[in-house]
Amino acid sequence: MVVLAASICTKGGKAVISRQFREMSRARIESLLASFPKLIPTGTQHTSIETADVRYVYQPLEDLYILLITNKASNILQDIETLHLFARVVSDLCRSADQREILKNDIELLGAFDEIVNLGYREQINLMQVRNVLEMESHEEKIQEIIARNKEAEAKEELKRRAKQLEMQRREQQRRAAAGGPSGGSYLGGGISGYSAVPQREYSAPTPARTASPAPSSLRGPAFKGSGMKLGAKKTQQSALLDALGGEALLSEDMSVPGTPAVSHTPEPAPVASKNDRGSLPPVTAESVHIVTKEFLNLELMREGGLNNLELRGDMNLQISDPALGRVKLALAPPPATYGPELQFKQHPNVGKFVANRDRVVALKDPSRSFPVGQPLAVLKWRYAGKDETYVPLSINCWPTPSNDGTCDVNIEYELENEGVTLHDVVISIPLPDGSYPTVSSHSGEWALNSSSHSLDWTVPLISAEDRSGSLEFSVGGDDAGVFFPVKVAFVAQGSIAGVKVASVTRVDSGEDVVYSEDASVSVENYAVV
Repeated sequence: MVVLAASICTKGGKAVISRQFREMSRARIESLLASFPKLIPTGTQHTSIETADVRYVYQPLEDLYILLITNKASNILQDIETLHLFARVVSDLCRSADQREILKNDIELLGAFDEIVNLGYREQINLMQVRNVLEMESHEEKIQEIIARNKEAEAKEELKRRAKQLEMQRREQQRRAAAGGPSGGSYLGGGISGYSAVPQREYSAPTPARTASPAPSSLRGPAFKGSGMKLGAKKTQQSALLDALGGEALLSEDMSVPGTPAVSHTPEPAPVASKNDRGSLPPVTAESVHIVTKEFLNLELMREGGLNNLELRGDMNLQISDPALGRVKLALAPPPATYGPELQFKQHPNVGKFVANRDRVVALKDPSRSFPVGQPLAVLKWRYAGKDETYVPLSINCWPTPSNDGTCDVNIEYELENEGVTLHDVVISIPLPDGSYPTVSSHSGEWALNSSSHSLDWTVPLISAEDRSGSLEFSVGGDDAGVFFPVKVAFVAQGSIAGVKVASVTRVDSGEDVVYSEDASVSVENYAVV
């Protein structure tokens, strides 16, 4: 088939819009359209007219006609099918089929006509494809816009974090200078601007004048003019942040980069390691009788619900610092009613076993003996392995929903299931599709992108019985729901998942209550939703 032209005209033969697909003059097409109404037969239902040169295939369109002008050798059935597609496109683009609405959308209509017929031949295309071409929406462009917005938000957060870090470093430097610290501290004070060959040369031969450094600002200028900027040029990802913070930020940022001699001369304070082990757990003041309870959790939740496996291990250590309190016994609180007999206990060989149907007591088999003084003793251990969801402290529900536009809406929520524990420093990591970045619409807590694992890290500082649930919603490019698993969870908790808790400590001989302290914590070895 060869379509010479596609037109919309009035009943008098005046062209409203017309698109010629073969070489035809304007006078020729106007002549053909003007003669068309005179050729329409009356009293018939035919939608095609043939003349000596061309064939008209037409369809009424309210007060107008939409018609194709073809050669006589074209396939009439294909011509009618093409005409119907033209009519559907007009109805889709125009709210009504009047002359004013047609002229208002003339550019879009002519563009659609070109998508249907090319050089007189019908293209293999349907209405949905024509609509997509006219919308000219690019999925890649949307992804790039989302990436740009997220990078801008990340840069702002990183700027705040860097500014706070630099302020803390300056305060630490001032504190060390005021305390008259050793040369390692004053090396930081006088050499923070010299992350270059100059500080390394001075480090190999330190002098007392550099240690005193009463005016560090006077030393920064020459060091900054050295090769410091050369090294700084390598940190392209942080250049915008450094420019925003100014020269002072650049100098302090160089100080924080590993690999400088200052690292070996600036020992970390001892309490830092202890804090990292405990996270944000509140400190416990140890009494003369101090009990330390630790539990270790390893579990895998299934995304549809239920457990793959769960393992809980715990131990109780008793430390007595006063020899007068060596002969004591520990009464444990009654276990929760929801826990079954699968939880297995194991006592120290010198500690008596639990008696069935009686209170659980931790005491030496020989009442005349006393516990060791000045050293911890593991008096009790317990273990559970199974699929009882009672021991799950935090439930995670991750629900990805693919959309028709090539993106995926992800809803994830958590809820505290065990009120006997309080969770601190909770981090929920959701994997992301390669090359895609999320747009977060709502969230509790804080979130950040982890570039090393290409995941979204959702951070909640505290989950307790008073604030036990939260949710996060985001959209990201990709339509594979399985990409967002496994979801990894990390936290430290205060309390005991198994409900092992000391109710009282009393003397063996007199039964007098003894003041004691208890430090109960839970650590996660593996916590995942697969």
